Amino acid sequence: MRSIAFADFLIGLGILFVLEGLMFAASPAWMRKAMKSAIATPDNILRAVGIGSAVAGLILIWVMRRPV
Repeated sequence: MRSIAFADFLIGLGILFVLEGLMFAASPAWMRKAMKSAIATPDNILRAVGIGSAVAGLILIWVMRRPV
């Protein structure tokens, strides 16, 4: 028996794969340019964007999962 948290995690991971796959299928040239741009971006900028995205995601999850 899986926990609700683990099921939510797997659903989130599945959504991530769907969105990423759709972006590659819809515009492979744009994704190639985005990856080249990421390679050229300094580590500190990528790290700040990554931390910001993680915090925003946690806040979104907290807002959506808190009891009303």
